[in-house]
Amino acid sequence: MPAPATPDVREVTVRRAPKFVPFMAVGAILGFLAALVLAYTGPDDPTLTRESVLGFFTVAFALPGMLLAALLVLVIDRRSVRRAERARAERTDDDA
Repeated sequence: MPAPATPDVREVTVRRAPKFVPFMAVGAILGFLAALVLAYTGPDDPTLTRESVLGFFTVAFALPGMLLAALLVLVIDRRSVRRAERARAERTDDDA
């Protein structure tokens, strides 16, 4: 009868890392909302429609909003690297 094989045990790093896309999407949405407020509460201009002002300010605010969100997620990711924990993982041959 063969002896049972020794399990394959490894040291692994476990950490919680943020996802970039949701943070950047929230930054873009907040930039759009700021543009929406500014475009529709500002003074009326006979040469520009409110929609064209909204388009301009959306580009002007959504891109910096995404950039700030990306910087925030990088800071959070750096903190998660520092708080990473070491664990032991054992490989099993389960059929499930």
